[in-house]
Amino acid sequence: MKSEVTKKGIEKAPHRSLLNALGLTKWEKERPFIGVVNSQNDLVPGHRHLDAIAEAVKAGVRANGGTPLEFPAIAVCDGIAMNHAGMHYSLASRELIADSIEVMAMAHALDALVLITNCDKVVPGMLMAAARLNLPAVIVSGGPMMAGRYQGRDVDLNTIFEGVGAVQAGKMTPEELGELEEAVCPGCGSCSGMFTANTMNCLSEALGLALPGNGTFPAVSAARIRLAKEAGWQVMELVRKGIGARDILSEKAFINALALDMALGGSTNTVLHLPAIAREAGVSLDLETVDRISGKVPHICKLSPAGSMHIQDLHEAGGVSAVLQELLAHGLIDGGTMTATGRTLAENVKGHGAKRSEVIRSVSAPYSPTGGLAVLRGNLAPDGAVVKQAAVDPEMLVHTGPARVFAGEEDAVAAILGGGIKPGDVIVIRYEGPKGGPGMREMLTPTSAVAGMGLDRECALVTDGRFSGATRGASIGHISPEAAEGGPLSLVRDGDLISIDIPARRLELLVQDGELEKRRAAWQPPAPRAKKGYLARYARLVSSASKGAVLDV
Repeated sequence: MKSEVTKKGIEKAPHRSLLNALGLTKWEKERPFIGVVNSQNDLVPGHRHLDAIAEAVKAGVRANGGTPLEFPAIAVCDGIAMNHAGMHYSLASRELIADSIEVMAMAHALDALVLITNCDKVVPGMLMAAARLNLPAVIVSGGPMMAGRYQGRDVDLNTIFEGVGAVQAGKMTPEELGELEEAVCPGCGSCSGMFTANTMNCLSEALGLALPGNGTFPAVSAARIRLAKEAGWQVMELVRKGIGARDILSEKAFINALALDMALGGSTNTVLHLPAIAREAGVSLDLETVDRISGKVPHICKLSPAGSMHIQDLHEAGGVSAVLQELLAHGLIDGGTMTATGRTLAENVKGHGAKRSEVIRSVSAPYSPTGGLAVLRGNLAPDGAVVKQAAVDPEMLVHTGPARVFAGEEDAVAAILGGGIKPGDVIVIRYEGPKGGPGMREMLTPTSAVAGMGLDRECALVTDGRFSGATRGASIGHISPEAAEGGPLSLVRDGDLISIDIPARRLELLVQDGELEKRRAAWQPPAPRAKKGYLARYARLVSSASKGAVLDV
């Protein structure tokens, strides 16, 4: 046991005295020390209830012979942080989460970890830490929020964001917006659509570090508590077998996760997070691999924001296991990968067929023969850009229109809500990348405003920043190189024609090369927006979005 360096031998008498001060008995000190990382706080609805999950995890650890020792991790609510300075910190928090878990686990010589997570950057941050430390580890989420109900239909956080645009367009009254505001988020849990948090919690099952059910058991269900107990029990089995996180996080496991992502039509943010986790595990995962998997795995689930169904519907239809079983039956994933259950992925999902065919379609009758995400390239995005093609209206899969250029989200939102955007426009939001933002803000406000005003079938958005997993429409993000580093996006001017061809995977600025060279010669990099503190350090160290926006250290 790694923890023996804190409790064995005469020279560790001082250490044992401090363990005594924690109230640990002799027999508790003799057991493996299991870190229980709890990201509970009173600010994030997805994390408000995680103390109950932590208690269940600790019960499972104790029942199987371990000593659980809980410590905290931070968490940012992307919805609350949206469209103000707080969003600069969201993606950047991922690195802090991974680093702080490393600090606690190494400083206290822990033997294993159970990582209690739920929302957007916390899931990948914890997975990064697990891969980096290579301890026995199980990740368990707090579960998805139930969908709200309004005027006889299911609604979610995206509905209220789009409602703002609907009010501006005269399609909804302020009073109706107030009623909707009361309905969309009925309780705790990660927001109820196939947004970033739920996408990552589902992908954790395919990666193998989460137990079956992690992605879809509702936050309010007893099944979620039982799952947490099982996670605590199972981490002790991994300790006894000597199975570390990297024994599970193989290259094949990441390919399985990508395949599941494409089938589910998950968030574009996974293209940032999976490469970052893979890097910690010593696995290379690039945009070419993402696009290759997208080209062969069909899109078989259409949940919000692409459709009207939610995570609770996926749960009723058989959950992630049913989707994986369908992919396995058609040779689209590798069932031989090891998982935290101690069994292979194929053994985990055996017998889990789809129970609702309208939620989980068969591979032979998909929504699309290609995956939910697409990687675009061209002279506007030489190193790539990402779009959630599953949520794009068919009319916008191919589009050419004049650029409307904004040097930040706020100016773009003011123009959209002020009626300054016309049908056919391509809204360009630049200097929002990892370095330029800094922090690559997630921009649900402009995309929702466009959709709420009914322009999502006529206008596109392109940015070197990123869009929320709740985004729908022709919203193309992660353009690399970013504008702050002199990428082509920095050279676009109002009125330039931009050509988007998602089926052909192309994104082009229709300007002569000679004209671009003239603009490039005159271009000056903008002054850094963050001049001190964590964001300034982050901006100096962060890599391109095409590399997962990891820190280059």
